[in-house]
Amino acid sequence: MSDTVPLYFLGPQGSFTHLAARRAVAALAQYHIHVQPQPVETAREIIEQVQTGHGLGIVAWDNTVEGVVVPNLDMLMDAQCAGFLRLSVPITFDAFVTPHTAQLLGDIPLAQVAHTVHAHPHGLAQCNAFIREHQLAAIASASNAAACRDIQDGQVALAPPICAELYDVVPAYQSVQDYDGARTDFLVLAPRTTAISSIARVREQGNSGGNTWESIVACAPLSTGPGVLANLLDTIRDAGLNMTSFMSRPIKGNAGTYSFIITMDAAPWEHSCKAVLQGMIEHGDWVKTLAVYPRGERPNPPVDAWMLPEGGVCSNPSQEGQQPQQQGVEHIVQRALLW
Repeated sequence: MSDTVPLYFLGPQGSFTHLAARRAVAALAQYHIHVQPQPVETAREIIEQVQTGHGLGIVAWDNTVEGVVVPNLDMLMDAQCAGFLRLSVPITFDAFVTPHTAQLLGDIPLAQVAHTVHAHPHGLAQCNAFIREHQLAAIASASNAAACRDIQDGQVALAPPICAELYDVVPAYQSVQDYDGARTDFLVLAPRTTAISSIARVREQGNSGGNTWESIVACAPLSTGPGVLANLLDTIRDAGLNMTSFMSRPIKGNAGTYSFIITMDAAPWEHSCKAVLQGMIEHGDWVKTLAVYPRGERPNPPVDAWMLPEGGVCSNPSQEGQQPQQQGVEHIVQRALLW
């Protein structure tokens, strides 16, 4: 890894993954791993380039609004590569139009000069209020930057502000995302053998010892039936591991069977985590570590009432409007819980 190697990201230039790749250059340099960002057209191509040993890759993993990027998760579960670094990028969207469309705007509403809006599916989902307000038809693009690159008159592209520097577009509206403070986490990927040596290099730089690591592990119980999932969770709890995320994915083409993706505050070489993984294997489950990386700071904010979905009940006195201690409590509980 002494030479500079490609770091493949979902292009074209100006995508959020491009921004993450720029951050990764500096982060990897701390561990004497030197990379040069290189765009490719699809996330699958990133995986293919990495597992064939042509370089490293970076893919979107989790968003604070839309959650995990499921296609990337599914590909990583089946790929011969692993994550060894996790980076977070703030997410803000500007609404871009062509210079000609921008000339038409002024006192004229956007809906009269533009009819469609283009972005990555996650980008569209994070700008719903803007799309509805301007009565635009949403059309998915391969990436947010690709929406800017391919924009035509009468269209709107939702993309990072950096696209104004890279493409012939004009920001008609700024910060049009539904939620301020949104972030997307990205995983830096390497071939599995390279990931082991890269993780060792990170550990040598002072990130060993203590509870400073986080792992993403996939597990597929080969036996199904009542209690299988409960037993899996009991094993993690009894080992004293802190689980921060738990997701399920169907095993494709086999109804009623699932794999589970677990994120926990531990590394596979630590005694408690290693014992859990060994126990899963001895039980006959399929197990695969998808990523291991230094754990960053994690906030633990309270959940306020305004964050909760409509309906439901809560006995926490701080959740005003969600308490069952109010008039018509039985009716509210029945409606929320269907009992």
